[in-house]
Amino acid sequence: MAKRKAKNRKIRKSGKSGKKIRGRKTFPSASKEDAKKELKISAIDEGTVIDHIPTDATFKVVEILNLENHSGIVSIATNLQSKSIGKKGIVKVGGKSLTQEEVNKIAIVAPDATVNIIKNYDVKEKIKVKTPDIIDNVVKCSNPVCVTNNEKIPTKFYVFKKEPLKIKCHYCERSMGKEDIEII
Repeated sequence: MAKRKAKNRKIRKSGKSGKKIRGRKTFPSASKEDAKKELKISAIDEGTVIDHIPTDATFKVVEILNLENHSGIVSIATNLQSKSIGKKGIVKVGGKSLTQEEVNKIAIVAPDATVNIIKNYDVKEKIKVKTPDIIDNVVKCSNPVCVTNNEKIPTKFYVFKKEPLKIKCHYCERSMGKEDIEII
């Protein structure tokens, strides 16, 4: 077969007419090319998939979930193409269910994320995260003299603008934007 392909590529002269005949080049089908470009991450039997994470927040989600110490399967992908947000990140965690506190933390760094609960390789529940109106003990106040930074008092913030995120400390009334927010 390889000899025949090589022969097809050569220019040959036809017997009587003397015209040159070119061998045809064959191109792989588009589906094979698309398959090469497609990213495949193995499915998980049971656990959680966080999708539609902004690329700059993907590793922040990993940090929030403390996944460096997780013993199950963890798949992290970032800078993936997304029709809705351009580029996105995905985090798959086998054998882990998220707490409400973890979902609230994710909502702060990835307000458009989707949490999928997986059982027997199927999506059993799809939750669109939403930024809560009150954020309890999730964010550190950026004011160094705030009582929460000097005494053992849980933090409390009110969300007064969701896009872009703006919050206000319950105790010192300091306003903070997304760039000032530090997750506890």
